[in-house]
Amino acid sequence: MMAWTARDVVVHNQIKEWRAEIGNYGGHDVAHTFSRWLDSSFLAIPEQVKEEFFSRLDISLFHLHNVIQDTHLHRDARERLITTAKTFEESIATLQDFHQLRIDQLHYMALQQSGRHKLYSFVQGGIAGTGGLLAFSTDFLAMALLNIRAIQFIAAAYGRDVQMPYEMTLSLKVFHAATMPPRFQAKAWDDLVQALDRQELNYFYSGDDRLTDEKWLEELIKQLMKSYAISIFRKKKVSDLPILSMAIGAGVNYLLTRRVTEFAERFYQYRYLLDKQ
Repeated sequence: MMAWTARDVVVHNQIKEWRAEIGNYGGHDVAHTFSRWLDSSFLAIPEQVKEEFFSRLDISLFHLHNVIQDTHLHRDARERLITTAKTFEESIATLQDFHQLRIDQLHYMALQQSGRHKLYSFVQGGIAGTGGLLAFSTDFLAMALLNIRAIQFIAAAYGRDVQMPYEMTLSLKVFHAATMPPRFQAKAWDDLVQALDRQELNYFYSGDDRLTDEKWLEELIKQLMKSYAISIFRKKKVSDLPILSMAIGAGVNYLLTRRVTEFAERFYQYRYLLDKQ
């Protein structure tokens, strides 16, 4: 353990200010009305059916995580991170050595990852907005993959090996929290922080490992509404391109990934400072 630098204190204060901002987000009447409608709709569904649905959804997210981990692209990106870290400190050989770096150096590497994935999301949304059957039908899956992958690499930029069971589950918990509707994110953040405070050096995640719930589905439904908007406007073309539907797809996807990557980096910055304290 080491003492915080002056820069560490500044970043810690920025995290506190950001947490206060998301805590002050109250939402709007439409969001609250939609949330109440969703809650009342789920009351009509038997508990066993809901548990089975969310259990299968959780398993799907774990499978997505493993699919990403097994790709050459993931391994190559991991090696590039280590190579970048070596330019700051020659003795670094593994992700676990990243604790030797300053928080601004880690932020630089995380910023590269978040910027790259925001661009990917923007392009993916634009392609989905063209109305092509394959891109349109796989947009949600592609966005889930992109955002889980973005969190994995932000975690790696802060020296966390998401191939370990604990880090894998935690990164998916971060994905769940970061993709919650904004008015629920402060509570989701607090739950993650409390889980860190309770967690000892275990190989496996010892807390609640459920990833999805009724509140999380609100964001999923918003993505479906985006798809519906694209389907409406894709026939309105300018110079033979559905500019409006492409703008909707690109804009919504970009904003989601920006929110996800900001949440993820705040969390891994917090962990870095917590471990260093």
